[in-house]
Formats: sequence, structure tokens, C-alpha cells
Amino acid sequence: MTKIETKKLKELPATAICGNDISSSCLYVSALSIIYAGQYAWLALLVVAAVLYLFRKIYGEVVGALPLNGGAYNALLNTTSKSTASLAAALTILSYMATAVISASEAMHYVHTLWHQLPVIIATVILLAFFMGLTILGIGESSKFAVAIFIFHLLSLTTLALVAIIFIVNHGLDTLFVNYEMPVKGGIITALFFGFSAAMLGISGFESSANYVEEQAPGVFPKTLRNMWIVVSIFNPLMAFLALAIIRIQDVHQHKEALLSYLGNIAGGGWLSTVISVDAALVLSGAVLTSYVGVSGLIERMTLDRVMPQFLLKKNKRGSSYRIIIMFFVLSVSILFITEGHLGALAGVYTISFLSVMILFAIGNILLKIKRSKLPRPEKASWIAIILAIIAVGTAIIGNAIMNPKYLIVFFQYFIPTMLVVIIMLKRIWILKFLLSFIRYIFEPIRRFVLNLNKKIIDTINKINSQEFVFFTKGDDIATLNKVMLYIKENEQTNRLKIVTVLGKGQKVPENFMRDLDVLNREYPEIEIEFVTLEGKFGPKLVRELSEKWKIPINFMFIGSPGDRFPYKLEELGGVRLII
Repeated sequence: MTKIETKKLKELPATAICGNDISSSCLYVSALSIIYAGQYAWLALLVVAAVLYLFRKIYGEVVGALPLNGGAYNALLNTTSKSTASLAAALTILSYMATAVISASEAMHYVHTLWHQLPVIIATVILLAFFMGLTILGIGESSKFAVAIFIFHLLSLTTLALVAIIFIVNHGLDTLFVNYEMPVKGGIITALFFGFSAAMLGISGFESSANYVEEQAPGVFPKTLRNMWIVVSIFNPLMAFLALAIIRIQDVHQHKEALLSYLGNIAGGGWLSTVISVDAALVLSGAVLTSYVGVSGLIERMTLDRVMPQFLLKKNKRGSSYRIIIMFFVLSVSILFITEGHLGALAGVYTISFLSVMILFAIGNILLKIKRSKLPRPEKASWIAIILAIIAVGTAIIGNAIMNPKYLIVFFQYFIPTMLVVIIMLKRIWILKFLLSFIRYIFEPIRRFVLNLNKKIIDTINKINSQEFVFFTKGDDIATLNKVMLYIKENEQTNRLKIVTVLGKGQKVPENFMRDLDVLNREYPEIEIEFVTLEGKFGPKLVRELSEKWKIPINFMFIGSPGDRFPYKLEELGGVRLII
């Protein structure tokens, strides 16, 4: 499918889309970390910032080497199997779904504190519908809205911090000293463990930028990671420290739902509390936009790989996959009504999902180092950094499971149905064949009916298997070609393969290569192998020409891992996949 050209996002709009999600965390993570870590909350949040710094390198290496939408799904798709990658995709979709519903609902609760007549559930649906429409208009239009929210949010937090500091200068640090004299339940280590686990919720959204990297201008992606890290590293610990210096810990428990608004009321008065409440409503709304943009890029990528139904690929004139966006809206609204607006249970889905996605991304980095070591990349994460990052996120998952054991049960209630849908799509050939056998066995007496249904199902299987794939070879040996065939047999649903070699002027195909092809034909009789030789130069132009000529999507074309001397970046090939 030809991708509609859209204007690439620059640094500020690209940062704003994902930054609204992650920067909104200070509205709730300060209270959470104080509840669990007490006077050491700011320290737990600094540890979170250190962990996030490790993930800057991890995301930078993986997305730099594979700059395609899909995040963890894309990383694992190019290093493992499609089924493993789909696990990461299912977790990411759950994370976005929970983020959209919770953020929209919380935003309307903040508005409700200012306007008590507001019907929260209806207003939440309207907000979800608004961002659905905004996203359908295109990422360029929605990014302008995101930028406005992001700038207002940073200005609001800066104002709150300055007013709080002035308050402390005028009134002293008596409250801070009182808080530090309070006993720490379970000791400092235990407090930091649970405080860190709760504070890790504050990095949700960091993974989102990788899901729309193709919409970003060259060189922008690593800047979005840097900018998000700076915002989280400054504001999250600072807000927790200022809260501890002005508000007693026992009062934090009473105002945990809107701690910063309460902080603004004490430090600056009602006007500042109102500003923070308005800011909270806006930036949480921005997090809804992040979910729409992220899930759109991810599901479009999955659909191109035939993990999701193909009808989702339909685009409007602005280049938006509007069917994906509408489907996500319907799912979000259905969950809102199923839970009747009581979204506490969804926090478990939200927590476990995005933390699991980050671990899978780090695992994808490890596999990238092992299996794609020659693939060019702008930066590299050290092995120590990856291992520490995995341990840190794993610790956070364990901590959250201990603090909220019910979260795991709720998580699996949502995760299992989601994975079933993905498995059905991945195994639909097997399922169709099983259905065919079942029908033949049960309905043999009604033969005419069975024959008609049999024909329809076989046609469906043939249609799926008739999709032709391409592998570009540089004269690989029989062992390499066999790996290609095994990958296609295990991961793709097809019975047709073109093996293409591009020769320079005067070059000829070695005789032993033709003998190897004969061996492959005998070994894989179920796959029709066509060998094609072309004279010219392999590159993006040739890939596009062959895709149009043969009517084969570029993402169904494969190559081996290119070396350091490969003259093109992977993204220039338009989505060609690496399979060996």
C-alpha cells in the first residue's frame, strides 16, 4: 500500500505529543511517591529519572537502527518472530487504551471541581470523541493543539514552583523538618522500594514517540527522548520536594487526588489552585491525544504485517487511518461504560502493560545486538545499562504487584482477550483448516451445502497464501537461503517467493548458486520459488519500481542484515524487512 506523504514533525510538536502524557505524571506521581516513600519521595523520583536515562540509550539504539513505527513490536518483529512481536503489541495497545480512558476521565474530574454541574461520564465521551476527530484531521493538526497544551503545562508548573519557593523563603522549612522527623514505615530501603515502584508510573508516555517515528523529521526522535527526560527529571522530584516542604505528609493522603492544586492553594492562593486545575484538565487531555497518535501508528504497522484485519488500512485524504482511530474510540467508550466510570481497576492494566512494554523493548535491544550486530545505528546502549534497566523495571512490576495484588487479576482479564484476537489473526490459516475439517465431518450428509462452504473457505486460504514475497540476495550460500525459507515458512502465510539478485554489468550468477536453488525447490515443495536476475544497482529506487511492477508491498520484501558499508539507511528502503 502506498503511503500518503505528510509533513514531518519537527522537535517541538513531536515532543509535545508524547510529552503531554509523560509530563502529566507530576500531577499524581508526587502524591503516590510521598504516600509510599514519605520524606524520601524526591529521592525515589530521582532514581526513576536515572532509570529513564538508561532507556534513552536503549530506545535511541533500537529506533535508530530500525526507524519504523511500532515501538517494541517493530524491534521484536525484526529480531524474533511475529508472534513474539505481537505480544509486545498487545501490551502496548492495552497501555494506550487504559491511558486514554483514565486520562480523559481524570481530566473531566478536574473540570468537575471547577464546575460541579458537569456530567463526568458524558463529558469524558465528548472529550474522547473530540480527540478522535482531531486525530482523523491529521497528525499535523493535532500536534498544534498538543504544542499549546505542552507550553501552558510547563509554564503552569514553573509558576507553581516559583510561587512555592517564594512561600518557603517567607515561611521557612519548619514543615520539611517536621516531615523528616516522622518515622519511616519498614525502614528507608522499604520506603524507597515502594516509592520507586509507584513513581515508575511517572514515565508512562516515554514509549509513545517510537510509535510515530516515521512521522518525525530526521534527527528529531532522539531529541524527543532527551526533552521528555529533562522534563521528568526536573519537575517530578522538584514538585515532591516542594510538597514536602509546605504540606505535612498526613495531609498529602487527604489531598492525593489533586495534590498540586492543593499545593498551589497554600502557596499562592485560589488563583494558582485554579490555574493548576485547568492545566491538569488540559494536559491530561493531551495524554488522550498521545494515545490516539501512538495506537494509530502501531496498529497501522501491525495491519501492514497482516496481524490485524486489512480493512483498517483505509486512509482519508489527509493520510489518517481513520478506521483505526474510530475503532480505538469505540473500545475506549465501551470500557468507560462497562466500568461505569469507576476506573480504579484500569490502573492495573495501565501499570503492568507499559512497564512490560519497556522490558520487552530492552529485550529487543539485546536481540538487536546479538542478531543484527552489523546494522548501522546512531548510538549504542551498553550491556550494563540494558541489564540495569530491565532489573529496575522488573523491580517496579514486582513492587506494584505487592502493593496492589488485584491489579494482576484485572490486567489478565483485559490482556487474555486482547491476545486471543491477535492469536486468531496469526493462526487464521490453521483455524480455517480446522473449521474446514470440522464442517466436512459434521455436515457430510448435507453434501451440497458442505461443498459450497468448502469452496469459500479454500478460496480464502488461497487468497491469503497467494500473496507473493521477495528476498533480495547477494549470492548467499545454501545455509543462509535455508534460514530465509524457514523464516518464511514459520512466520508468513504464503506459497510464493521471488528470490532476486541484482548484478552489475558483465556479472553472472555462479553455477553453485543455481544448484543451491534446486536443493531448496526439492526441500520446500509447498513454496513456489521463482529466481529473478536483474541488471542494475540495488537501492530505494529499484525497490519502489519492483514493488509497483509486481504489485508487492515493500514490507513484504526482505533482505539480510546490511554491513557497515551499506550505502543506504534502512528507512530509505521504505519498509524492507530484515529476516537474517
